[in-house]
Amino acid sequence: MTLLFVALLLSVNIYMAGNNENHTDNSYRISINRIEHAIREYEAAYDMAPSDLTGLIAYTGVSSYEGITGLDRTEDKDGLARLVDASDDTYEIFVTDRSIYKISYEDKKRNHSNDRIIVNLVIVVSFAAVILTLLYIRNRILMPFHRMEQLPYELAKGKLTIPLDEEKNRYFGKYLWGMNLLRENIEESKVRELALHKEKKLLLLSLSHDIKTPLSTIKLYSKALSRNLYKDEEKKIQIAEQIDSKADEIEKYVSDIVSASKEDFLHFEVENVEIYIKDVLSEIDAYYTDKMKLTMIDFEIKKYNNIMVWADRERLIEVIQNVVENAIKYGDGKRIWMECENSDEEFIINIMNSGEIISDKEMSMMFESFFRGSNVGKQPGSGLGLYICRQLVHLMEGEVMAENKEGYMNIRIALRRV
Repeated sequence: MTLLFVALLLSVNIYMAGNNENHTDNSYRISINRIEHAIREYEAAYDMAPSDLTGLIAYTGVSSYEGITGLDRTEDKDGLARLVDASDDTYEIFVTDRSIYKISYEDKKRNHSNDRIIVNLVIVVSFAAVILTLLYIRNRILMPFHRMEQLPYELAKGKLTIPLDEEKNRYFGKYLWGMNLLRENIEESKVRELALHKEKKLLLLSLSHDIKTPLSTIKLYSKALSRNLYKDEEKKIQIAEQIDSKADEIEKYVSDIVSASKEDFLHFEVENVEIYIKDVLSEIDAYYTDKMKLTMIDFEIKKYNNIMVWADRERLIEVIQNVVENAIKYGDGKRIWMECENSDEEFIINIMNSGEIISDKEMSMMFESFFRGSNVGKQPGSGLGLYICRQLVHLMEGEVMAENKEGYMNIRIALRRV
């Protein structure tokens, strides 16, 4: 970069020195033309020749003629020879019908040193501006980018404990802040998952150990009965009751194991505040209007009152999106629409889609974790979408329900009004 600048500077200076430095300033030609024109007018007006430059200036009224140093005249060639021999100035000869004039002028040479200084200054300032711009790009964009280019790989490898150096950078400051927040959330989730896994493992080990006691009792009683060790019928009835009691105990332990394997596998957090429902539904409308056009699904949010509700805006958007995505996947692909109801205490969002309805038995299980209805076909899914919706709505002090209507499915989200 520096070599290129030096080469440019030298080239410009050599060019200006060789072509422009000593060019003649021809501005005197304009003054000569004006004097010749004025002489003709003077002779026509007074029928005589002007005596000198002062008399011509007095006639024309101009203050001076730039570059002109004198005006002499003669009547014949001999006089002209004397004028020429007596002068060291540069001059031009002008002949009229009355006289011969010698117009003396100053032959100036144009000095381009100032131009060269200005051009050099412009080049230097431009070079400095380019260098400063490149340094700014390097320090504010390239270096921060290089520092964080390995970040996704480190996160993928599970290196979550090293915090990122946050910067007040207009380009990457928010990105680094967001990545730091993501790292912290991943780290917290990992810690919670490990703690939960440890708790469940301990619980399962404890329950498994507890099961052994009633199980061994049952085995002992069953062997005694098989060998007919108890002759008394009343005693046999007591043993049968003991076996039944121990079986109930085992059943309880199994139920605890099933509950432990299903519950608390996801951690939910909400920050409830007072929000206007339009802040949520307008974003849903903006997102799905274009998406539904691409999938050729008729989508509509019918007119509603902008009621204030108690909820977490981002989480409520997540809930509605989950329901709408389910409607896209499992509906008939013809129509999805939303209608709102409000009363003194609650605001209800009805999310409806046309298509096959599900049985009442499956309807009661729709919000269970890992449940997938018989109408899912080959659609991929985990069976957690509606479960998550219910957990989030409950945390927002609301309720979510499902109902079959004639020819369509309706998911009702009830929120508390404020």
